Amino acid sequence: MSIWGKIIGGTAGFALGGPLGAILGMMAGNVFDKSQRKTLNFHQASNQQKQNLFALSIIILAAKISKSDGLVTKDEIHAFKEKFNISSQDMKQVGKVFNEAKKTSYGYKKIAVQVGQLFSNNKIVLEELLNNLFYIAEADGNISENELNFLQSLSYYFNIDKNTFQRIYESRLNDKESDPYKVLEVNRTDSNDIIRKKWIELSKEHHPDNLLSKGLPEEFIEQANKELSSINLAYDKIKKQRGIN
Repeated sequence: MSIWGKIIGGTAGFALGGPLGAILGMMAGNVFDKSQRKTLNFHQASNQQKQNLFALSIIILAAKISKSDGLVTKDEIHAFKEKFNISSQDMKQVGKVFNEAKKTSYGYKKIAVQVGQLFSNNKIVLEELLNNLFYIAEADGNISENELNFLQSLSYYFNIDKNTFQRIYESRLNDKESDPYKVLEVNRTDSNDIIRKKWIELSKEHHPDNLLSKGLPEEFIEQANKELSSINLAYDKIKKQRGIN
């Protein structure tokens, strides 16, 4: 069963008209300490729970970002359905959550804070969540100013620093437009050794096997691989510029 079928099964019986935060709360299940409902114990969650929460967060925040520039386009909806491999059967149910997220007054900031808390000890997964939301935003050909502001705001609530946000943004650009130093999150004055160490660090973090072990569903690996490719291309570009073998 795909991740989409699993999360829909997990929300079975839930009234979609309720607060979106309650949907995430229900999906968290044992993530919350039963004796102290406000205490998060996400490190105790199973890999499947992490994957379910990740996918559900994508649905809700994708709907919010699609509406951030005032219009949800067919291209954005198509990208969400096709590129994330959602079957027609699952899309009917996923669409209910998506549409609820579009129209509800429950703001994205509350969702973002909640998601940031759930994945607070899993920074790489939050980065991949942001990376995939960039993909949704650029589905109609370009990222609008409102969408970029939305993504920057999400990064703040995810506790992702400005340099990391810039690295993710640069990795989404084509090779000619991207700044290889920003993609690797290094300075132009850094030594070859420092840059190489950063490349190795990022390559290990964004390797598919590592991401899957951290709770990233397989359906989202394609975008993670593109980010990894950008990291490798950036290092190759720097080596060429500096004459490094």
